[in-house]
Amino acid sequence: MFRRSFSQSAVVGKAIAKDMLKDTQFQVTTYARPSDVCITRGANAKLYDDVNGKEFIDFTAGIAVTALGHSNGKIADILSKQARTLVHSSNLYYTRECLELSEKIVGMTKQFGGQHDASKVFLCNSGTEANEAALKFAKKHGITKNPNKQGIVAFQNSFHGRTMGALSVTWNAKYRTPFGDLVPNVSFLNLNDELTKLQDFITTKKDELAGLIVEPIQGEGGIFPVPIETLVGLKQVCQANDVIVIHDEIQCGLGRSGKLWAHSYLPQEAHPDIFTIAKALGNGFPIAATVVNEKVNNSLQVGDHGTTYGGNPLGCAVSKYVVDTIANQSFLDQVNRKSELFIARLKTIQAKFPNQIKEIRGKGLMIGAEFVEPPTAVVAEARELGLLVITAGKTTARFVPALTIEDENIEKGLDIFEQAVASVYAKK
Repeated sequence: MFRRSFSQSAVVGKAIAKDMLKDTQFQVTTYARPSDVCITRGANAKLYDDVNGKEFIDFTAGIAVTALGHSNGKIADILSKQARTLVHSSNLYYTRECLELSEKIVGMTKQFGGQHDASKVFLCNSGTEANEAALKFAKKHGITKNPNKQGIVAFQNSFHGRTMGALSVTWNAKYRTPFGDLVPNVSFLNLNDELTKLQDFITTKKDELAGLIVEPIQGEGGIFPVPIETLVGLKQVCQANDVIVIHDEIQCGLGRSGKLWAHSYLPQEAHPDIFTIAKALGNGFPIAATVVNEKVNNSLQVGDHGTTYGGNPLGCAVSKYVVDTIANQSFLDQVNRKSELFIARLKTIQAKFPNQIKEIRGKGLMIGAEFVEPPTAVVAEARELGLLVITAGKTTARFVPALTIEDENIEKGLDIFEQAVASVYAKK
């Protein structure tokens, strides 16, 4: 395998640095990136900045995307082979890769305790697109039954995407209010309310509601697993009132929770009518899916929805490998074992800093450490020390590493995290 010498990397770094200074002039002002980091390559749970000569342990995985690690060799081979065979032909025609992936998603979902009545798959390109499709499908089902049945129930702390429909069901006002009027008839409820209060709202509004969308583990909002009894109760009342239940598994799905799907923790009667997948599905290649049961599919007609790139053979070929790899009990067992390492160590760190860290929570390798104040300084200090970690909500540090992260890098990364916490709070 080709390896750059340090001097070669330094030369490349200088060239990239010049390009970076030029290119930042042409970047839309929608991101606040650190000015001293330019990622140039990666290997499983590590990232490298050859511009600045830095190496990082990566606890972010591209925001829960590279579940099988950076620069996965098998995926590189699949991309190369498929690119020489067929990249795109449009949804005017079937392709083998699209058909095989759809069958695999439905089959593996049922085999691993997910949506027991999963039936059909719509393939697209991103999480927000998958959620747009889910919302449209739910509204189509509602309108088919009653023209007034168009409303959507969403929840506080939710995040479902940035396009206008997905944005309409995203809670945080900073994402929504700058863009004026969004999709109407969206109601935000509080998952911490009594279940009977939530059920009463849905029953009262049953003739106006088409669907309900919820993350089984709220991600961007702060890593909050929704109690199983709440998800069971919501499905019961929705089913009784013909309200379609959508589970957004964009971040918490595909092994991230320690099961294939986060809703795999639920009894069959609480399974969603629709669930959405993205992020890890392509390990970094843009692909997503909306999975529906027959009740939903029967409301759809040819022409109701579409996508130019969705289900392209290149993305599907990668996704088949991703699903095959993660839908394996021994693989999922490893995720849960690594989760135990993370949680045990984070609780030890919490015990050392009880006045700064309030709670450790999560499932699988989707873990949050809630601080008493925004952990912005801790994240910045960790980055200086060689660890990439991100936040969720206002006060939570989020840990979503590659599901294939090595034990050694878990320990080293948490050593750095503890050092960062100690450094920040020693200064106060």
